[in-house]
Amino acid sequence: MSPAMMKMWISIAGMALMFLAIITIYLSRYKLKGIFRMITAIIAYLFMIVAGLTLLIVFFT
Repeated sequence: MSPAMMKMWISIAGMALMFLAIITIYLSRYKLKGIFRMITAIIAYLFMIVAGLTLLIVFFT
């Protein structure tokens, strides 16, 4: 696989993680209560951090 194709797949994975982060942030803020709210918020922000790091890696390589 060429380096350009590898970057494409990595950036698509980063965008998918951002989409999952948006969904889980919405769930944690408006639909869930208690401990489930905290767990989904932590997972959502982890998704967002990993997505940002993957897109930065693609951008700077």
